[in-house]
Amino acid sequence: MSEAAPRPIDRHLFAGFLRQHRGAAVAVAGWSLLEAVPALASGLLVAAALDRGFLAGRPAEGFFWIGLLGAAMVFRALMTRTLTPWLGRIVEPLRDDLVTAVAAGAVQRAAAGARDTAGAGVARLTVQVETVRSLVSALLRSARQLGVSLVMAFVGLAALSAPVAALTLPPVLLTLLLCVPRLRVLTRRQRRQLRAEERLTGVAGETFDGIRDVVACGARDRVADDLSARITDHRDAVRAVARTASANTLLVSLGSHLPLLVLLLASPRLLDSGALSVGELLGATSYLVSGVAPALRSLVAVLGSWGVQLATVIRQLGRSTREARPGPTGVQDAALPPRTPQSPQPPRPPQTPSSPDLSLVNVVYAYGPGAAPVIDGLSLDIPAGSHLTVVGPSGAGKSTLTTLLAGMAGPDSGRLTLGDVPATEVDRAWLHRAVTLIPQEAYVFTGTVRDNLRYLRPQARDADILASATAVGARTLVDRLGGLDAPVGLDGPPLSSGERQLVALARAHLSPASIVLLDEACCHLDPAAEERAERAFADRGTTLVVVAHRISSALRAPRVLVLDGARTAVGTPAQLLDSSPLYADLVGHWVSAGTP
Repeated sequence: MSEAAPRPIDRHLFAGFLRQHRGAAVAVAGWSLLEAVPALASGLLVAAALDRGFLAGRPAEGFFWIGLLGAAMVFRALMTRTLTPWLGRIVEPLRDDLVTAVAAGAVQRAAAGARDTAGAGVARLTVQVETVRSLVSALLRSARQLGVSLVMAFVGLAALSAPVAALTLPPVLLTLLLCVPRLRVLTRRQRRQLRAEERLTGVAGETFDGIRDVVACGARDRVADDLSARITDHRDAVRAVARTASANTLLVSLGSHLPLLVLLLASPRLLDSGALSVGELLGATSYLVSGVAPALRSLVAVLGSWGVQLATVIRQLGRSTREARPGPTGVQDAALPPRTPQSPQPPRPPQTPSSPDLSLVNVVYAYGPGAAPVIDGLSLDIPAGSHLTVVGPSGAGKSTLTTLLAGMAGPDSGRLTLGDVPATEVDRAWLHRAVTLIPQEAYVFTGTVRDNLRYLRPQARDADILASATAVGARTLVDRLGGLDAPVGLDGPPLSSGERQLVALARAHLSPASIVLLDEACCHLDPAAEERAERAFADRGTTLVVVAHRISSALRAPRVLVLDGARTAVGTPAQLLDSSPLYADLVGHWVSAGTP
């Protein structure tokens, strides 16, 4: 992969890339000319075989010229084989540059505070980058060969008969001129299709990720209507592209036959005047039938499909990277109000909290300047050793709250403190020891079971390791794997999602953390195993914040936080049944469904 700073993705990227790989580009051009030798010589050889051989009563010479045509075809196959590795030297480095540029653009967007859906980002980095790679490869193989063959066919036709070339070249040029505006229309419609695809991918990803919340909140019809509208937009965009492409195909089909029609109409006069021999007429026909017409049809078809798709994807990728261009302040200037210069304040030394009490006062947090707050004016006290369960619909800010509590992000406004120390001033070493966050996707490192469980407490004794494993319900798994010395990760047996979560829970239980944040960390466990793990942390005296996967987790918690925008509420499960309609709906749904 190139070590240079990634270039913006636009039409200039290819020019700069070809300059950087000039040797490979020159080699491809040279081998392409040699590959087009049959296209240049075919008509001339056919004319010579007739005029100098068969029609002149010398069949042996006629077969000689036909044999040269066959040898030219073999030569072309050899040149194609030699050319193919050089194409790879262009395509693969280009893909690496695109991956670098797209990844850098994603980082810049995040740093600039631009909002983006995970589905759209994944579509760019996987589908769209791979699409560019495939399209460039296809165009280098096909459009390059067709374009060179078309030019060489007309060069050969001009060498055979200048009058015929003068008669047949204008219809070809007219066809190309008529296709250019049609290709622009096709490009715009391809761009619309690509945007519809990104929107559909983003909405579908968010929908399926939050399907439990969708069902729990009774939002199935609304979400289905939204997803159906995105599908309809994508369908209409695809149909528009198909209609335009079909019209282009019809235009090119007519235009590719017009030169032959012109030649047939003019041939009697050219033959009678002696401007054209029978062999030259058949050679010219060979150029038009086997060279010009199929090359023209295929070239326009390839440019109208692969070329338009490539231009559309490149523009879309370029738009995503240009949107992230930081201004002088390091973020998008247009998204921020003017700032009044202030005198720099000396940084305060890090502080160690006297207790792991957590407190939020009017905390506001948004993903980027100008974005709607995910958490808006939240005030909450979480005393040391308390147990809080967080529920709410998808997108309400549950995971964002755990990120703030873990110190991985700071509030945009308001006050977040640990033991009366502002979170931004807490000593990071103390924070890393005191707070453990377990996400939904648990990590198992390559090594032994012991290495994994004592990762956060390297000096832990085997007895303590086994005690923590027993407490959270992972002891059976440890024994099945073969004990603490058993390998896991890449060197061990595959683990299910629930087994990986048990490993992460035991690791957190063994850690010295006084604050444990479980962000749906038990979602792959059965209800009984989930309850056992949560009680193990509660009995340990740990401050426990649980983002609930099941409402049963909230029913057994002393306090519950319902994140619901302006209707956010906190209280005991009994209190929330009366004060929070969303909590009452969630409890009613799960109880009526028979969920523990």
